[in-house]
This record gives sequence, C-alpha cells and structure tokens, in this order.
Amino acid sequence: MWVLLFMLSLLAGLADRAKMLLIAGTFVAVEGLAYFAFMAAWLNLFLLIGISRITELTLGGIGVVAGAINIKDFWAFRRGISLGIPDAAKPGLYARMRRILQAENIVAALVGTVLLAVLVQAIELLCTAGLPALYTRILTMHQLDWWTYYGYLVLYNVVYMLDDVVVLVIGIITISHYRLHEREGRWLKLISGLVMAGLGAVLLLQPKWLI
Repeated sequence: MWVLLFMLSLLAGLADRAKMLLIAGTFVAVEGLAYFAFMAAWLNLFLLIGISRITELTLGGIGVVAGAINIKDFWAFRRGISLGIPDAAKPGLYARMRRILQAENIVAALVGTVLLAVLVQAIELLCTAGLPALYTRILTMHQLDWWTYYGYLVLYNVVYMLDDVVVLVIGIITISHYRLHEREGRWLKLISGLVMAGLGAVLLLQPKWLI
C-alpha cells in the first residue's frame, strides 16, 4: 500500500490522470497477478503433499507467531521484530519509482513499473506469506474441483487488491498527494494480525472447524 501511495504522490505532480492510470494501474494489476501466481503455487504444493497434521501444526504455529508480531506492531510499531518491507529496501524502491517517472518514453516507464511491481511483491511475500499459506491450506482440506479451488483464489485476490484499487481510483480522481501514516499502518497490522492468529489457532486446536 505505501509503495502505491508513494507512486501516486509522485505521479500527482504531473497532473496527468491518463498517465497516472496507466502507470499506477499497471503496477496494481501486475501486483495482483504476481500474488495470484504465488497463491497458486502454495495451493499446488499442498495438493501435492496432501493433508497432514504436521503441516497443519506448522502453518498454525506460523500463523499464530506472525499474527502476534503484527498485533505487537499496533502498540510498538516497527520496534523489534516486524513483518513488512524492510527499511533497507525502501531507498532502492524509491529510486526505481523516480526512474519510472524520468523514463524517456511510456514503454520504458511501463517496463520499469512491471519490474517494480514484481520486486515489491517478492519482498512483501517473504514477510507476509502466512495468511495466503493458511488460506490455501484450508482450501485443500476440502475436496473441490480444480476450477473451484482457483475460483476461491480469484475471490481472495479480488478482496486482497480491493483496497489498492480504491486508493488508485481516489488518487486519480483527486490527483492526491496523500501518504500512508503510522496510525493507519498500526490498524492494518492489528486487523491482519488478528486474522492470522485466529486462523492459526484454529488450525492448531480445532482444524475440523475449517472443514
């Protein structure tokens, strides 16, 4: 989210809604496709290894720990262990975004945008893999058709990307310079932490509730 908001704040200086939509829209679309591909990989891995109490306990433990870290960030934001894009990676991402704006033509800008979206998603997935792993594992606990599995992945990704799409639309309409502040970040951490910890606890204690 903060990457998209920072990109929109830079693009807002151009006062060109068409260019904002093309570049930022490409960023959001590629992020969504990369996230879907990642979840499809999780899904096929769990379908391959089958249902196992060991994997349930492992993922449940990861979910509880990751959720607890995010909940901790509500009160101690980014102090100690924290899940998110590390500060060390941010200067490089900022530089890439500025190069996109300075590109000589729109094709070069779009190529840079695609590469940036894939890079951001790769960094984020290393830190936030808990929830998609839990979700896909829960899916494989049900005997579904392949198209139903992927339909649920599409549904998850639509909801996952909805906030980015809303921010994109608002940014383009208002040509906004708004950036994500710590207060909003704390609440996002709390909500995601509660969801992950809750699902993880159910996998650990009562996995049958998810069937």
